[in-house]
Amino acid sequence: MQFSDMPIGVVGLGYVGLPLAVEFGRKRTVIGFDTNDVRIKELNEGLDRTLETTDKELNDAVYLSYTNNLEDLRDCKIYIITVPTPIDRDKKPDLSPLVKASKAIGSILKTGDIVIYESTVYPGATEEICVPILEEQSGLLFNNDFFCGYSPERINPGDKDHRITTIRKVTSGSTPEIAKKIDKLYQEIITEGTYMANSIKVAEAAKVIENTQRDVNIALINELSLIFNELDIDTESVLEAAGTKWNFLPFRPGLVGGHCIGVDPYYLTHKALEVGYNPEIILAGRKINDSMSFSIADQVTKLMTKKDISLNGSSILVMGLAFKENCPDIRNTKVADLIKELNVFNCSVDVYDPWVDKLEAMHEYNIELINAPAKGKYDAIVIAVAHDKFKDYSPNEIKDFGKDNHIIYDIKYLLNADHVDGRL
Repeated sequence: MQFSDMPIGVVGLGYVGLPLAVEFGRKRTVIGFDTNDVRIKELNEGLDRTLETTDKELNDAVYLSYTNNLEDLRDCKIYIITVPTPIDRDKKPDLSPLVKASKAIGSILKTGDIVIYESTVYPGATEEICVPILEEQSGLLFNNDFFCGYSPERINPGDKDHRITTIRKVTSGSTPEIAKKIDKLYQEIITEGTYMANSIKVAEAAKVIENTQRDVNIALINELSLIFNELDIDTESVLEAAGTKWNFLPFRPGLVGGHCIGVDPYYLTHKALEVGYNPEIILAGRKINDSMSFSIADQVTKLMTKKDISLNGSSILVMGLAFKENCPDIRNTKVADLIKELNVFNCSVDVYDPWVDKLEAMHEYNIELINAPAKGKYDAIVIAVAHDKFKDYSPNEIKDFGKDNHIIYDIKYLLNADHVDGRL
């Protein structure tokens, strides 16, 4: 069988796996596998609840099928694993989805097969954790009977400009020959081109530092915003002034959640600590960003007190629950932490997000989303996510949600400073 004809099994059909399966499914036989029965049913009906693919894109993937039966993947020659890699309550890597997927694929692995991982991991995880599982389950020998690769995902949920095909793809393989084959494989769908790293570990490290770098930069701006707040200086005004210098980086303060930026640094620090190095800057940045929900809640309640608004029994509107704008993704959203902090003050918090599935919000965070904000109801209004729908509101329309005496706190700079009582 020619390499270009080899069928692909994509394991995990979430925000990463489905767009990948769809693109390959336009060109060659692809079987998308997921253990979520509801997800498979919806995809077979042409529904993608993540909204990462359009109806047309799903229909154009004529060689793509979906299954929750592992046996349906047995004839595949290339397996691409795109399962989540979260952290646990102690902020340590939770590799259980990756281990489970590796065990499953190992049980059907054949001589000559290639297993490619896209899940974010710490450097060394593919060869130290996944490969031994594949060997044990299959009885095959790594780099003799089967091969591996690593090509980190760069999906940006909700971004309609930077799609899977238009973001340059880092690739790698367990041997020079396999690395070239994997690179050629991704070139079939990535119009922006590929970059072949010289080892799997390099590719793993490249992925994990992309979001670590961004996390540290946002942490710096978050800390600056807290300092400027104490100095009664508007942070946005400072950033606009500093931004007139050509090499000033345009980061903005905010809540840092989601499946990548708020998680990936802990994978790197875990490995660093394992080898005896204490990563001070990375962990300091994580500490600042993880504490921002508390800092924002503190600022909101102080503004309310300043306006003689009683916290006990007050009504607060939080606009937005998704971890970022214009997408339904609520994985690791720090807005949930902010809501939790506000509830400490015995406030009644209404959460409005037209992008987010109500059942998912209830299941994941026990948060009941409202259908729409009521006029004249709220003592405080917190703009937490910069959805385009929220941008369509005029300042007066947002103000109308509040009582005669209320405060507006804008985390995302949707409104001008003169229309709000406070912002980061």
